[in-house]
Order: sequence, then C-alpha cells, then structure tokens
Amino acid sequence: MDYLRRLQMERPVLYFILLLVGFFVVFQVVLAIARLLLGGFDLPSWAPLALVLAVAVLVARRQNR
Repeated sequence: MDYLRRLQMERPVLYFILLLVGFFVVFQVVLAIARLLLGGFDLPSWAPLALVLAVAVLVARRQNR
C-alpha cells in the first residue's frame, strides 16, 4: 500500500494509468464470469453487462448509506 501512495505522489500520471488499466481488467474478468454464469439461460448478449452494471450500482448505493 505504501508503494501505491509513493507512486501516486511521485508519478501521478503513471498511477492513474495503472489504476484505469486495473479497473478495466477487473471489469472484463467480472463480465466474463457473468457470461459464463448466464450463458446457459439463452439471454440476450447485453444481459451480462446489465447484470454487472446493476450490481455495481447496488454496491455504490449501499456504500453511500
């Protein structure tokens, strides 16, 4: 954790690039898992994306309370 704080202070552009890449990779992994779980239900192709976004919104709303 200290390494990330130091990176954020010394090289903020690199820190934010790594942060964006990390979020993108995690989102893709979660989306792939949702596709695997929902694949057998013959749902439209946008259903896993809708599920992942709905769960993300629910988590964000719970954290605001």
